[in-house]
Amino acid sequence: MASAPEKSLLHLLHRAVQVGTDRFATALGDNGLTARQLVILKAIAANDGASQTVLVDITGVDRSTLADMMKRLINHKLVARKRSKADARAYQVTLTEQGRQVMKMAEPLLRAVERDMLAVIPVKQRGELLASLTALMTVP
Repeated sequence: MASAPEKSLLHLLHRAVQVGTDRFATALGDNGLTARQLVILKAIAANDGASQTVLVDITGVDRSTLADMMKRLINHKLVARKRSKADARAYQVTLTEQGRQVMKMAEPLLRAVERDMLAVIPVKQRGELLASLTALMTVP
C-alpha cells in the first residue's frame, strides 16, 4: 500500500520548496526573479567570469536548466556573457550593473522568507534541520 503524500519525504521537500518560492515571489512583486535565479546571480557575483559549466558545478542546477535560466537572465539584462578567450566553446558570465542592483534588492527578501519559514521550527532544531538537508545533498 502506498503511503499518503504527506508522509513522503520527496513530497514534503517539494511542498516546502513551493511554500518558499511562492513567498519569495510575493515578496518580490512584479520583478519576476525566482529564488533559483537569485542563487545563480549570487554564484556569478562570487565567481565573476566563470563559465556556465563552473556555475553548474557550484549551484547543482543541471546544464539544460541553467542554459534556460541564463537566457532569461540575459534577456532581462541581469547577466552578460561572452565567449571565453581560453576556450571558444565556453561562455564567461558576468553580472550587469542592473543584475547587481536586483541581487542587492532581492537578497534581504530571500533572507526574510527563510527566517519566516524557519520560525516555525523550534530554535534548537534549526541547525539540525539545515545539517540534515545538507546531508541529503550527498546521497549517492
